Amino acid sequence: MLQYLYPFLTSFLLAIFLLFLFIFLFGKVRWQGRDSERHIHRSGVSRVGGLAMVLAFNAAILLDKELVISPELWGFMFGTIALLVVGIWDDLKELYWKIQLFCQIAAAVFVFIAGVRIFYITNPLTGGIINLDSGFRVVVSAMLVILWILVVINALNWSDGIDGMAGSVTLITAATIFFLSLAPEVNQPPVAIISAILGGVALAFLVFNFYPSKVLAGTSGSMFMGFSLAVLAIFAGTKIATAILVLIIPIIDFLWVIAQRLRHGQSIFRPDKNHLHHKLMQLGWSQRKITLVYTAITALMAALALNTRAVGKGVTLLLVAIASVAVFVFINKKTTLEKSEKPTNL
Repeated sequence: MLQYLYPFLTSFLLAIFLLFLFIFLFGKVRWQGRDSERHIHRSGVSRVGGLAMVLAFNAAILLDKELVISPELWGFMFGTIALLVVGIWDDLKELYWKIQLFCQIAAAVFVFIAGVRIFYITNPLTGGIINLDSGFRVVVSAMLVILWILVVINALNWSDGIDGMAGSVTLITAATIFFLSLAPEVNQPPVAIISAILGGVALAFLVFNFYPSKVLAGTSGSMFMGFSLAVLAIFAGTKIATAILVLIIPIIDFLWVIAQRLRHGQSIFRPDKNHLHHKLMQLGWSQRKITLVYTAITALMAALALNTRAVGKGVTLLLVAIASVAVFVFINKKTTLEKSEKPTNL
């Protein structure tokens, strides 16, 4: 297990050092980045978490002697750097959503060209294999890779509104992919090492980001976490159903908010406070309580994902999705009712 412990500790310590350094340096120049309508935090908190995470992640990969840097891994690493640049730009001055989306698509296309591909998918109902490795099916594979990466990037980005939330979800999902990669039917030690590195970075970030936060991930950090989880899920034998189950709350929240914005004729990329964590705060929940509940549910989903076979996983995913939507509907109605019952000042 030392081959996994060393990269975990290396990334953790590197990220801790860089976070300390950047908090100190950017504190001296009093730079904290722009304010976000989506994030709830104390004033004066710097958005440099993403910079520290990306640098520590890539440095730990390069320092690990067990890893062979394949074209796919080079593509993955380059993608994190490209999104870091875009994210820092957005953290400095908000980018138009079309530019962000274009850059996310470009990163997804690049890693696909580098070899990060979905060669097959497992039918969640029958357990059968559907190959996507030749002919027109390669185009289907490309579309699935791009769509999957876009969904996870933005689901993590949009969930990064409460201290400790995105980092906790990333840590648990990375741990899930780590244990999955060591399973006999998967047996991918390199993916386990990369997952351990991501887990170390996420844990270091949480040390500074758990409520009350001393640093924020920023757009650069949240996109890095989402992009990394999406790519690692493909690396780990295309275990997308497993990742969806673990990330069920951010993904349902992402789809729910898009549906609400479309319903009201708004741009789907227009920031607002209609996310689940905002609704829960309206009901009187504290940031710490929301993060702990998110973490507990994510950990439960991870346990289910690791202990359910392909056919059972499809049924479990369907039931969990239905239950999640029902909870979202209930909370939305409750907050709407409470808002309408509040007395108005005449």
